[in-house]
Amino acid sequence: MDILKTALIGIAIGMANVIPGVSGGTLAVVFGIYDRFINAITYNVKKLWANRRFVVPIFLGMLFGVLLFSKMITALYGRFPIQTDYFFTGLIIGSIPMLFIYMVKEPSQDDADGTERKTIGAAKIVGIVICAVAGLALILLFNYLEEKFSGPREKLGNLPPLSVPLAGRIFFAGLVGAVAMVVPGISGSLLMLILGVYPIVITSIPALLNPETTVHAFFLLLPNGIGVLIGLICGAKLIAWLLRKFPNHTYAVIFGLICGSFFAIFPGVNSFDGALMAVASFVCLALGAALSYFTSRFSKA
Repeated sequence: MDILKTALIGIAIGMANVIPGVSGGTLAVVFGIYDRFINAITYNVKKLWANRRFVVPIFLGMLFGVLLFSKMITALYGRFPIQTDYFFTGLIIGSIPMLFIYMVKEPSQDDADGTERKTIGAAKIVGIVICAVAGLALILLFNYLEEKFSGPREKLGNLPPLSVPLAGRIFFAGLVGAVAMVVPGISGSLLMLILGVYPIVITSIPALLNPETTVHAFFLLLPNGIGVLIGLICGAKLIAWLLRKFPNHTYAVIFGLICGSFFAIFPGVNSFDGALMAVASFVCLALGAALSYFTSRFSKA
């Protein structure tokens, strides 16, 4: 059952990673596996094998979500954009209470599993507030960049011819996007959108399944995959180190990022086209909030 649950979470994270503006790291926080996820990303084969019951289903689930559900998510946004945004907004809202606890409290020294937490001292409050504001400011900056650089939704077209400069740009975008992917609130696909690589990557993924374009798509995705692999390992190690050394301050930055993501995703109340859409949207909001709240409540962070 735990393996199935982990795989389903992986699918959700994979689905999120193909949508500009939606952070896979946010969903990792939402589902209460963030610490475990970033600590599982390593080049240490022995450690990977020891954690295989988590590593294998989470990454297979992510791969499954990216390969097979990217079209589904795109279709949902195409047909039900408001309801889908409300569902993701609910996920964010429901994750905030548990994340706030990890920001302002820390495990007691006599508590081995971290279930009993004590409130931090007053000396840390100022630093934590600064970190939270910094996280909020950072995600608002990314929202501004999205509006400035993305403009209308890009159209997915034919695969471009492969060249060394293009391969280098695809590699760099994968590297930066993967580092962003492990940071809650920042969308790796948004960064690839800003760098002009997102349409190429998202078009190449389904092209892998077409025998006529498999080879071409593979060599377009290869530099991106290498960049993603390096970015995941390096980025995850950095975040893991920060959580060990400065847990409350790191969670404060994440808290700010998560709160900022609300403004990026929430479509507003003026976007309804009739009462039925309004009801459906708030039902999706409630479902998302309930899902993330109860999942984070009963999962170890």
